[in-house]
Amino acid sequence: MLDINFIRNNVAVVRKAIKDKAVALDLEKLLKIDQKLKEEKIILQELQTKKNLIAKEVPMKSGADKMALIEEGRKLGVDVSHQNDVVKNTQIEFQNLMWLVPNIPMPDAPIGEDACTNVVIKTVGEKKDFAFPIRNHKELLKLNNWAEFERTVKISGERAYALKGDLVFIEMAIHRLVLHKLRKKKFQIMTVPAFAREEAFIGTGHFPMGKDQVYKLEQDELFMAGTGEVIMNGLHADEIFKKAQLPLLYGAYGPCFRKEAGSAGKDVGGIMRVHQFNKTEQYIICENNPKESGKWHQFMLEIAEEILCDLELPYQIVECCTGDMGLGKYRMNDIEVWVPSEKRYRETHSGSTLHDWQARRTNLRYRDDDGEVKFCHTLNCTGIATPRVLVPLLENHQNSDGTINIPQKLEDFCVF
Repeated sequence: MLDINFIRNNVAVVRKAIKDKAVALDLEKLLKIDQKLKEEKIILQELQTKKNLIAKEVPMKSGADKMALIEEGRKLGVDVSHQNDVVKNTQIEFQNLMWLVPNIPMPDAPIGEDACTNVVIKTVGEKKDFAFPIRNHKELLKLNNWAEFERTVKISGERAYALKGDLVFIEMAIHRLVLHKLRKKKFQIMTVPAFAREEAFIGTGHFPMGKDQVYKLEQDELFMAGTGEVIMNGLHADEIFKKAQLPLLYGAYGPCFRKEAGSAGKDVGGIMRVHQFNKTEQYIICENNPKESGKWHQFMLEIAEEILCDLELPYQIVECCTGDMGLGKYRMNDIEVWVPSEKRYRETHSGSTLHDWQARRTNLRYRDDDGEVKFCHTLNCTGIATPRVLVPLLENHQNSDGTINIPQKLEDFCVF
């Protein structure tokens, strides 16, 4: 969310962000409702002031004059109550539009509608030249008896899966490797719940636009989270930190759930696109300083690169365009790993800087050295997400007989 004063004073800038991010928001309507709300609040204040003045005069009057003032005060009370309702209704309409105002992307972000316009900025690792016909990950899973699909789908529906045997321990080892790395980097490691209240999703910016991607527990008014970011962003809602407490570095591990709405026919079968997965998420809260948050953005991205290097996987980093980066992002980088059977890179990591856009939604603040209260900057980046990363891991490390070589740095965390 942006400051309404910034919106009023930078209409052209906000309008461009709305266009570049392809957001369905009528900015003129928002500004009109903003003006309407200001006028209604003035009327309310005038009514309250007049009512208070009458209340002070009543004790000084007697007889018919006193009764007349009491009646006038009663009528004003009705008017105040009515105007309060008017203001509340307009405030709701105003807030619903404010939730949709996008963050201003960084000046040199690529302009484009979707991922097709993303720009590759770095490529690391050599694509392996196999001397034998390679198998895709589904074939490798079947050959090694490492997954159960058909029976699981009967129980849990499409895009359900169950890992088996050694692959269960390999998945756990990957998360252990990542969590140990984050702890060495001074992250506070936490497990996080898989569900949250609606306001937590509004706080991150996943709602109101992304509701079609989220499972809802109807009776409990809870929603299933697709990332630990939802929990971590709400963890300190309404708090005010001391500047000395920042930055806060969190490594959040937990199960995640996504509907994958709109992905019918994509990545059918296998473990590339599933409804339930496990994720270790990097999340940082820092002071309101673009250079500071820029530094931490690079810090998290480098950790993600280290992880992929530990797993001995070739990858590329892309600068995401405005239409692909999402509503609240100032900057977003994806990391994509080479999948030999598809002869293309697939996204395994995503890192984002949101400046104070999320913090305004969750009222997350700190007090600077001069005593001024400011909104924090927030950032997030994938640590690792499984089973998706298992796809390139299995395919890049396969042997001609279908066995898999375990990367050396992962071996220390594998216990079979």
